[in-house]
Amino acid sequence: MDSLGLTSIFLACVDAGSFSGAGRRLNLSRSSVGKAVARLETQMSVRLFHRTTRSQSLTEDGQLYYDHARRAMSELEAARNALASGRREPSGTLRISAPLTLGRHVIAPLIVRLAATYPQLKVSMSFADRPVDLIDEGYDLTVRIGPTTDSSSIAGRRIGRQSMKICGAPSYLARRGKPEAYGDLEAHELLLYGRAGAARGWGLPGGQQQVQILRSVGRVRFDDLDALADAAAAGFGLARLPSWLVKSRIEAGELVEVLPQDDRSTYDIMLLWPKGPQMALRVRRAIDLLAAEMPAALR
Repeated sequence: MDSLGLTSIFLACVDAGSFSGAGRRLNLSRSSVGKAVARLETQMSVRLFHRTTRSQSLTEDGQLYYDHARRAMSELEAARNALASGRREPSGTLRISAPLTLGRHVIAPLIVRLAATYPQLKVSMSFADRPVDLIDEGYDLTVRIGPTTDSSSIAGRRIGRQSMKICGAPSYLARRGKPEAYGDLEAHELLLYGRAGAARGWGLPGGQQQVQILRSVGRVRFDDLDALADAAAAGFGLARLPSWLVKSRIEAGELVEVLPQDDRSTYDIMLLWPKGPQMALRVRRAIDLLAAEMPAALR
């Protein structure tokens, strides 16, 4: 590995805060990262890190080298992006994470369309309902539903709003009756979303902008929204699901919407990415496409 490659590993160690964190980001073992740093130190005849069994910190020489190397790498990346912009053809691998159901039904088709438009573009997409660490896990973009935590290292843009619908199968409503107000829901089987053994209640609009959390001792709890929609269509109870997910089922008569005023409950869909001096063209194109197409895809 040349000096540039060794320096990239060194910078990743500092940014990630550990050799193991750098290894995860670069898909290398901790041992390989440690050997690369040791080789760089040998080449330069300086010690870059103070190391103990539990921690690492930059030496004075290490901090000096980091400051200069980071600026140099930023200039190189800016040069590459300038060339890519000049070619106007996104290339490289776009790494993106999205919630499972939204990602599979809405995000993935748009990203596949982007890849079909640009033959030089590769896509690596992960589906997970947990929040991912963009920097530590090496993603270019992540999609999140609902509020996000402010961070000086993360930029974001709202690309849509997700409204919710309460619905049930005609057979269930014929058997248990159709609720006419939120208070009636207490007498119904509510299908809940939850993972790791904990089910979320329904957050419903209350008076004066308040939100009431409604829970039910239902027999069906899943950590997958498609499975909840299937259970509702099978008559197991009422489900509160994204409008884009149940639209076709409602149109087909498999599900019936109840309490349509619940449409007042909406959640922002945010697109997040690491801040940096330059944005890769592949990331720019993905952001532009998702921002333009998501509102229609969510209706």
